[in-house]
Amino acid sequence: MTTTTQLGLADNYGRLATDLRVSLTDRCNLRCSYCMPEEGLDWLPKPELLTDDEVVRLVSVAVTLLGVDEIRFTGGEPLLRRGLVDIVARTTQLLPRPQVSLTTNGIGLARQAVALREAGLDRVNVSLDTIRPDTFQQLARRDRLNDVIAGLEAAQAAGLTPVKVNAVLMRGVNDQQAPELLEYCLDHGYELRFIEQMPLDAQHGWNRATMVTADEILAQLGDRFGLEPTDAAARGSAPAESFTVRGGPQTVGIIASVTRPFCGDCDRVRLTADGQVRDCLFARTESDLRTALRGGADDEELAERWRKAMRGKLPGHGIADPTFLQPARPMSAIGG
Repeated sequence: MTTTTQLGLADNYGRLATDLRVSLTDRCNLRCSYCMPEEGLDWLPKPELLTDDEVVRLVSVAVTLLGVDEIRFTGGEPLLRRGLVDIVARTTQLLPRPQVSLTTNGIGLARQAVALREAGLDRVNVSLDTIRPDTFQQLARRDRLNDVIAGLEAAQAAGLTPVKVNAVLMRGVNDQQAPELLEYCLDHGYELRFIEQMPLDAQHGWNRATMVTADEILAQLGDRFGLEPTDAAARGSAPAESFTVRGGPQTVGIIASVTRPFCGDCDRVRLTADGQVRDCLFARTESDLRTALRGGADDEELAERWRKAMRGKLPGHGIADPTFLQPARPMSAIGG
């Protein structure tokens, strides 16, 4: 007999979404130049945001009825969400128990790392584009590098491992700093992942011609660190291509969403802070779960709406297509 979970979040191209990214807020305490303008954005009004109970209920539907087995809480900056620790604790109590992680800019992580670990959080991804204070302030428009460093150290000490570091290189700003950033992560036991800049900035100023590509990053790192590709079969649906450093066991990853798209193996689905399902990071349409949730829909109805939302997922993000248009929402409002 076919069960509800077996139906899962399948699309019309045979992909099954089992990795849910949940945005808890569109607010952020940095103003990274590749994400938003210096003055910030118009944040979502509080009544439009899912409450803590609503977040947990939709996550529960995803886990218990739709076969999702990985949850990553994102933002904006999820550490700004007052109920974060409780949301994590309630999520890790679900059965079957999903893997639960957090993507953060690290500011405030030093204060919350232990509580998050005690709540059951498995690991963290921390955004860090440079270890130079002047470059950090240029990119993030805030003098908070020391807070991020402290957050990384606290996460590792609390056992939120492997601690992963996400870095975006910007032409003329930090594009020559890949080797020193990798050296720093190797010395501290962090797993570094370089991410190609994607067309998700609020200013819509992304330009493929000026983007630092995966090939450029590998060229910077290759000879110095003796990179060797890891077993491609072990990658599965992971977005990062992994390379062993100096014979291992440490690795560095490249997430080349633009130049080496991996859409055919995508297993991700996103839920925005205001309760909209996005079947792709670059989708230009969304499916509303919040209205149904607040209108009294039961869990099975919510699950069926979610299944329907996933069926129309396109085969790829289409960035290389001349007709490609950026989504209306920037990354901070979508959630990574």
